[in-house]
Amino acid sequence: MTERIAIVTGSARGIGAATARRLATDGMAVAVLDLDEDACAGTVKEIAGAGGRALAVGADVSDSAQVQAAVERVAGELGEPTVLINNAGVTRDNLLFKMTDDDWDTVLGVHLRGAFLMTRAVQKYMVAQRFGRIVNLSSSSALGHRGQVNYSAAKAGMQGFTKTLALELGPFGITANAVAPGFIATDMTAATAARMGVPFEDFKKAAAERIPVRRTGEPDDVAHTISFLVSEGASFVSGQVIYVAGGPLC
Repeated sequence: MTERIAIVTGSARGIGAATARRLATDGMAVAVLDLDEDACAGTVKEIAGAGGRALAVGADVSDSAQVQAAVERVAGELGEPTVLINNAGVTRDNLLFKMTDDDWDTVLGVHLRGAFLMTRAVQKYMVAQRFGRIVNLSSSSALGHRGQVNYSAAKAGMQGFTKTLALELGPFGITANAVAPGFIATDMTAATAARMGVPFEDFKKAAAERIPVRRTGEPDDVAHTISFLVSEGASFVSGQVIYVAGGPLC
């Protein structure tokens, strides 16, 4: 099988790092892309230590020029990318009447604009090779979540973005799917607990009681699902939103 080149955005830590490691284990060369290139060193070191190929890349995914430069660097140093995981994300939680313009613009910019810019830059390599896999990170918050009108809107938008990509790019052998995690234990959820003044272990325990499988998710749970969606065998799965949430959501 031809070695695939993958780009995973927001992969210095959390779900992104777990996904980068998993794709490397699957035999792909991985561009570990995050806002701070130095922060990617740990993920790259882990991949290299396991015998894989990885490249640390720093870029703001909401900046068109930085995205273009980053993708061209990946193509030149690692190989032409045909797998893209749009995972980069931020939160700026607040109730609607307290939310600032910057809170809204930052979240929509990183999630939606970032996914758009990255996908636009990478798709030409996919079209040329008549093969491509795109996975966009949505969230259970796409169904609505108090205090996250910006994040919920962005994650719901990712689902519509994904379905349209599937329609437009399908004829070129490119699939597009979205993964929507529920409660995943990451630095982001730990920060939410800290903001609420709740110990993280108590926060996770309370969440687990509401989840049918009675545990919270781990980054590897999401990475395993992404691994399937980008595999050679998933060529007939496209335009789908898969909730990795430990049970059905209402």
